[in-house]
Amino acid sequence: MHKTGLLGLCVPVWNSVRMASSGMNRRDPLANKVALVTASTDGIGFAIARRLAQDGAHVVVSSRKQQNVDQAVSTLQGEGLSVTGTVCHVGKAEDRERLVATAVKLHGGIDILVSNAAVNPFFGSLMDITEEVWDKFWMDKEKQERMKETLQIRR
Repeated sequence: MHKTGLLGLCVPVWNSVRMASSGMNRRDPLANKVALVTASTDGIGFAIARRLAQDGAHVVVSSRKQQNVDQAVSTLQGEGLSVTGTVCHVGKAEDRERLVATAVKLHGGIDILVSNAAVNPFFGSLMDITEEVWDKFWMDKEKQERMKETLQIRR
């Protein structure tokens, strides 16, 4: 697609930086992919969910509040995008399990995981953080492997 720019020159117009930098012009580069985006009913998470869906992915959005999930799903589906959602507080194991189970049940697995939600177990100076608090930030290898298995990450 070309657009007349300053000085009457024809310049190409791309839909995204990625398309411009890669020369990509095909439609729906994420067709048949499943994306799960945490904290995705507002702000950056919502923008990420929208873009993934615009690129053809089936997106599962989440938030701690059902009304936020309902509004985000309604808005994105109103744009003709493939989106579902569920409540999830990422600090609660049962909510995380339900979020993953929803994506797996509806779409057979997860191809893209965007961990946009933040869990902040400490407020104050970094010098005052205990080792127990640091453990909440950094998962051990066993937890990582369980998460990969639970998420049914495909390679």
